[in-house]
Amino acid sequence: MQPRQQALPAPGGPRPAAPLPALLLLLLLALRGAAAAPAGSEAPGEASGWQLDPELPHGLLQKAARAALHFFHFRAGSPSALRALASVQRGRARINSKKECQVDLEFTTERYNPKEGEEHLGKCSAQVLFKNEKPGPTINVTCTRFMEKSQRQQEDYQLYKHMQQLKTPLEVSSIPDSHGHIDPSLIPIWDLAFLGSSYVMWEKTTQFLHYYMAQLSSVQQWKTDEDAIDFDYTVLLHEFSTQEIIPCRIHLVWHPSKPLKVKYHCQEPQPPEEASGTEEGSAVAPTGFSNY
Repeated sequence: MQPRQQALPAPGGPRPAAPLPALLLLLLLALRGAAAAPAGSEAPGEASGWQLDPELPHGLLQKAARAALHFFHFRAGSPSALRALASVQRGRARINSKKECQVDLEFTTERYNPKEGEEHLGKCSAQVLFKNEKPGPTINVTCTRFMEKSQRQQEDYQLYKHMQQLKTPLEVSSIPDSHGHIDPSLIPIWDLAFLGSSYVMWEKTTQFLHYYMAQLSSVQQWKTDEDAIDFDYTVLLHEFSTQEIIPCRIHLVWHPSKPLKVKYHCQEPQPPEEASGTEEGSAVAPTGFSNY
């Protein structure tokens, strides 16, 4: 007996319904795919509300990289781990309806005070969230190591012992001097000041403003009963893009094996009718830092 052939549907007519098991299988696969999708994986413009910014604002990637390094320095709490931005390799920015800007980028760094013949470069990846004009971007940064942990600890400890063995409390001013020169003996002091100032510069950074430490105008070290290095200093921060010079008085407590402690008080350029014209903050660095 010949099998009965099923009649083909007429052109333009209704197609036969798919068998029920096939529909159930398709539904199950769709549900599994939705469950497996990682959180936050929506494409720009979907439910997350983020959209790619087709035209990056001028200098945004460099600004995000410097903010990430400020945060990196504060968390590391080590003058021997200071890095300088070498170049931005790649990056992208996304914006949302709240006018927040999220920057994902990769950049290279070099040692802040390189020694002669030293060409080591490190690489960092970061995600920086600028909250419109609010200061203190949220930062997640990871950097590769270009210095052995033992070497970093040794350099930090040598600086610590030098500061501890000073016969009289340190008191200096104007670093660098009027000719832009820093005496080699004062470079460790500048590095410690830059370490503490990194917290201030990160906390004050916005999508439109960033900072550079222009001068260390005064330093006063305090003798304490504790084993930490404890000193006050005043820095002049250059604020971009307003070109204002912001004086900040900072109190730093540092020990090579303990969290960095920073308190600060900055004088802000404000109209005369506004009251205080000051800004204060404080922080203690986290005890753990995965890159070190």
